Amino acid sequence: MIELQKLPVVHGKVPLRYARGHFATNHSHINYYIDITYEKTRLSEAKDSAKQLVSHFINNTPVDTILCLDGTAVLGACVADELTSSGFRTLNRHQSIYVVEPEYNANSQIIFRENIQPMIRDKHVLILMASVTTGTTAQRSIEALSYYGGKVAGIAAIYSATESVSGYPVRSVYDVNDLPDYQSYDYRDCPYCKQGRRIEALVNSFGYSAL
Repeated sequence: MIELQKLPVVHGKVPLRYARGHFATNHSHINYYIDITYEKTRLSEAKDSAKQLVSHFINNTPVDTILCLDGTAVLGACVADELTSSGFRTLNRHQSIYVVEPEYNANSQIIFRENIQPMIRDKHVLILMASVTTGTTAQRSIEALSYYGGKVAGIAAIYSATESVSGYPVRSVYDVNDLPDYQSYDYRDCPYCKQGRRIEALVNSFGYSAL
């Protein structure tokens, strides 16, 4: 069982929950596990996190659709509600925002069925993620949106370890300034592995599995 800690609250009312150690993701080895469980599942925390994220986008970039990765649909709905209640500019004729989740094919590529494609094509799509570390998942999302004719409105996350992906800035509630010693390593160059330090857990957007 990983023992989680909390950073002092400096953004809104929701603390950042984290654990320090040696963890493995699908793309890299990292020295922090960022727990976004409550921001994704508890309505009060999702609403507060949505307010923090929306502060980066009001009167800046139009948003027609929110693409919710990493199980962030609850958070995405709160972001959509916050954007519309704040009088945020939207270019779709219904003056509303679509909230969609991706589907993946056998090659782990994002696909959109015919009934969802009108919510993507020619729309300004905000990519919403739990966290952005290496940027690999965000890059795949950008490529999928381009394929289906969508326009990237921006990238948003609860935590981000990178400032931009493919030229698009990543807006987040927390970033590396809150965890200045956060590191992500290619598994072939991981200093912990070279020291013989065991991996404590496998982590992804759903959570962690302790080893």
